Amino acid sequence: MSYRIFLAGASGVIGRRLVPLLAGAGHHVVGMGRSPKRASELPALGAEYVAVDVFEGDAVAEAIITARPDIVIHQLTDLPDTLDPGLMNEAIIGNARIREEGTRNLVNGAIAAGARRLIAQSIAWAYAPGTAPYYETDALDINAQGNRAITIRGILALENQVLNAPAIEGVVLRYGQLYGPGTSRNMPCGTSPLHADAAAYAALCALDHEEFGVFNIAEPGGEVVIQKAVDRLGWCADFRLATANAGTK
Repeated sequence: MSYRIFLAGASGVIGRRLVPLLAGAGHHVVGMGRSPKRASELPALGAEYVAVDVFEGDAVAEAIITARPDIVIHQLTDLPDTLDPGLMNEAIIGNARIREEGTRNLVNGAIAAGARRLIAQSIAWAYAPGTAPYYETDALDINAQGNRAITIRGILALENQVLNAPAIEGVVLRYGQLYGPGTSRNMPCGTSPLHADAAAYAALCALDHEEFGVFNIAEPGGEVVIQKAVDRLGWCADFRLATANAGTK
């Protein structure tokens, strides 16, 4: 089935991998972003582009209503191009704000537009310390301190808003640590690594299946159990998108 899709974060790392997947599957994609340089690539990848500040609630709602989406996908982050320690404190705060305020605006816009499903990016390393591997039902680290507490606060806000949005099927994809095209890492790293192409593919898989809720999305053998996504979404961690058909950095 073909859908109308509003993709927030279309010019980001995952967004640029996801647009050609969505367009190639026959979906009409309207992409929202903030980088003029990266946005110029989107029409060639298969998406319309709209420049909107996610913190301007009325503008976000207007853009989503105009797009008339069946599905809204939230792939917005506020991360620097490199993981420079000097930039990370500011990025952590910016990410939390997007997850709290930005998600609220996207949810409100999706509701106003009558979208039936909202798919959002979360993280797979927010679980409370315990015995790995972690399942989706395990508790998040609500007692975290310092910068991690800021991150967890943002994740809790995002997930609660997406999963509890009235009249909308909320899907939360808890992504592992990204590597691959568009990221600062060429090889797997972290406790639950995830290739950028496989991350994009998870969002594609989440469009058509009746299942919604929370899914761990990472490579097997890490700190999270991914069987739910494999069984219920038909997702595969080995998926890779041909470079010729995707926006590389």
